[in-house]
Amino acid sequence: MESAVDSASTASEMSGSSGGSPRVKVPSPARGMSPPQLLAQRMTLPPPGLGLLGSLQMMHHSPLELMAAAHHHGPPRYGSPPPISTSDPSANECKLVDYRGQKVAAFIIQGDTMLCLPQAFELFLKHLVGGLHTVYTKLKRLDIVPLVCNVEQVRILRGLGAIQPGVNRCKLLSCKDFDVLYRDCTTARYVP
Repeated sequence: MESAVDSASTASEMSGSSGGSPRVKVPSPARGMSPPQLLAQRMTLPPPGLGLLGSLQMMHHSPLELMAAAHHHGPPRYGSPPPISTSDPSANECKLVDYRGQKVAAFIIQGDTMLCLPQAFELFLKHLVGGLHTVYTKLKRLDIVPLVCNVEQVRILRGLGAIQPGVNRCKLLSCKDFDVLYRDCTTARYVP
């Protein structure tokens, strides 16, 4: 059943205004299309061969897909691995280890002592760098990828006071990698 608007538009389209001959009704592209589909239909893209959009030949994709392709055209240089598996119960056994004269919460994972990075930052690096975000920037530059704690490890670290009560994620760094990070934070780099 047609609505009153559809009936009126059909009647006006059929009557036509020039020469008295009836026009053929052309379905409106707006009917049954979502806003992103309408935007994609109206959007004009550069000819093939001009820039990233043309080279990808994405003429029939939505703007969101185009934006995603523009921002994800290569593999990320740095990314955290998935959290440590909970299938190994020994990976959730936390110990306080002596490191640089301080007690630091750590897990032994595949034979490596993995330090709680936020706690190690508070103890050793806080007075040297602007914040934990600076530490993550340095880790990227040094190509060091910390391990992501699983939920149980985070709960244990909160219980020990190694991380703040409201924190729900944490990363671990091996002693060897922390030594490299510490050296980078304490070594002054002067450019003549």
